[in-house]
Amino acid sequence: MATGISALYQLLQGVSLLLKLETEAFVLTRPASRSGPVIFASPHSGRDYSASFLAQILPDQLLIRSSEDAFVDQLFDMAPGLGAPLLAAKVPRAFVDLNRAADELDPSVIEGITRAPHNPRVASGLGVIPRVVAGSRAIYRGKLPLAEVEARIKRFWHPYHQALSGLIEETLAAFGQVVLIDCHSMPHEAIEAHSRLGQPRPEVVLGDRFGAAAGRDVVERIEAAFAGAGLRVARNTPFAGAHVTQAYGRPSRGVNVVQVEIDRALYMDEARVEPHAGFAEFRAQIAGVVAELIAGAREQQQLAAE
Repeated sequence: MATGISALYQLLQGVSLLLKLETEAFVLTRPASRSGPVIFASPHSGRDYSASFLAQILPDQLLIRSSEDAFVDQLFDMAPGLGAPLLAAKVPRAFVDLNRAADELDPSVIEGITRAPHNPRVASGLGVIPRVVAGSRAIYRGKLPLAEVEARIKRFWHPYHQALSGLIEETLAAFGQVVLIDCHSMPHEAIEAHSRLGQPRPEVVLGDRFGAAAGRDVVERIEAAFAGAGLRVARNTPFAGAHVTQAYGRPSRGVNVVQVEIDRALYMDEARVEPHAGFAEFRAQIAGVVAELIAGAREQQQLAAE
């Protein structure tokens, strides 16, 4: 199946025009013609590290990249060739976390803000401006001025979310529903910790906020697509979804959002932050999943319209 999908993708790349919008915050790649209501987004795969940021932080560049969902945008980059848009961040998560609310501000790393109500993500150092990377290691030597933080959010966070909300609204208007696949990766050690609790070790975790962000039938189709590709799938544990699922998932309105977390060990060397020898083969598996998701959503929409 993967070989056939790869061949189809190459054919489509040759005959269709992909429309690309690139800003300093994101790259939005659209198909010339939409195949249905599916959108793919990758808010944590950005890797444009400025020299000024690298000079400002404590970790070296390899360590700071541990916070990325490295290469996830490449795993899903066939989606536009198959008829679905792909919105991929360029700004690194360690600089601005696009899967956090703009007001998830951490007073431990930002000057001039009062202590906000308890927020577990902020308390752990993973607010919209992260305080730590892997292993709870500090990013900055001291605190950041509030003006700098506000400038980052205005320059990067708002443009990404304007693009995402625009995609959602235009898709809803065109198809009557939305299936947003919010694409992420998870450290293998996090999954190992989960398996030590007596659970089977998942390779993919789907987060729908325990049913609040997506309809059951949508999540079942997504789970079936990954399971059909031979991957072990779990739901909501240990990752149930963060800001994007919480803010945009409105199944009662027809907007379904599912966060997809993929075990990094399946496609990359985590220590070196580079694709390993199995990357191309795994990407072909994902191509099959993407094609199945797009086709399944289109068929479901057609049945609903009859």
